[in-house]
Amino acid sequence: MSAAQPDTVVLVHGLWMTPRSWEGWIAHYEAKGLRVLAPGYPGFEIEVEALRENPEIIADLTVPETVDHLAGIIEALDSPPIIMGHSFGGTLTQLLLARGLGAAAVVVDSAPTEGVRVNPLSQARSLFPALKNPANRHRAVGFTPEEFHYAFTNTLSAEESRKVWERYAIPAPGNWVWEYGLFANFKPGPQETWVDYAADRAPLLFIGGSEDHIMPTSVNKSNAKHYDKSPAITEYYEFEGRDHWTCAAPGWEAVADHALAWALAHATASDPAV
Repeated sequence: MSAAQPDTVVLVHGLWMTPRSWEGWIAHYEAKGLRVLAPGYPGFEIEVEALRENPEIIADLTVPETVDHLAGIIEALDSPPIIMGHSFGGTLTQLLLARGLGAAAVVVDSAPTEGVRVNPLSQARSLFPALKNPANRHRAVGFTPEEFHYAFTNTLSAEESRKVWERYAIPAPGNWVWEYGLFANFKPGPQETWVDYAADRAPLLFIGGSEDHIMPTSVNKSNAKHYDKSPAITEYYEFEGRDHWTCAAPGWEAVADHALAWALAHATASDPAV
């Protein structure tokens, strides 16, 4: 028996960002009649400017408490939503799917879950500001405008990138970059970003951008391929000429529309027993 099509989209932001980064998508999807939630990480209820002034909130945050926080919001909904995550929000989205949440999901320029060992040079250069000093494991680490331009907005001009940095950029928990970007694959046993790649779950689409420096297409392709043994639908789609700021860079509407159309078409809308 068919179930109702999802009417709610949950947008999960990534590192160095807040829910403000989704402001275009929120309005875009609401205009289509959808309910849109863009929850912040725990403590991120305050604005960008306040987080810059009080980075301790960011420095002390953990992945498990963030996943628990997001899961609680989703579990309180009347029906499973579509979940979409950008960058580390893509990792969090995969962890939420692994809990059995969501009707379908799309991850855009996703940071990888544990076991993805592809580390392109552009990614290493993008993350170097956080990795260059071991003391950053205990700090909130931000990008300078120039570092942000390389990592996030490399298809924009320096002037355009500076405007993005001023409106959206915050520090990120350095520990997350170190633990999940550097050490997770070298520690024995499952770590906090581990998922069972063979398990069943809601359909999942990976979207990559050909010009993304910090989460290049090779990372997203490898992450998607890890799910080959899962009975669930896993697909990959690539946008040419788009960088990591793809959710708000000019032409972002095409990305938002593709993500939504795919999710609605593949949402778990029938009884598996049928």
